[in-house]
Amino acid sequence: MKSLHELIKIMNPEIHMNLKTAVELGRWANGDRLSLEQVENCLQAIIAYEQNCLPETERTGYIDTSAKQSHCDSPQHAQAHAEEQALTWKQQSGKEH
Repeated sequence: MKSLHELIKIMNPEIHMNLKTAVELGRWANGDRLSLEQVENCLQAIIAYEQNCLPETERTGYIDTSAKQSHCDSPQHAQAHAEEQALTWKQQSGKEH
């Protein structure tokens, strides 16, 4: 392959899944370990393929931000936990220090 663009042109869903599996396991299907360079190249190919061929919701790293917020996302919760709180350490005998 001369370029990433050439690779993406020949990629199909099977190749995409094989690359993802190899990165996840750190090994090729034959058991050989991926080098750091191979991991980097595979990740670039996976991301480029997904950018060109998959809807946003199916891409690696997609986070659905349309979901309702939890109580942890509220400004009141963030403010309450941002304040410093004193810790009280206890020994096994139950005496406070």
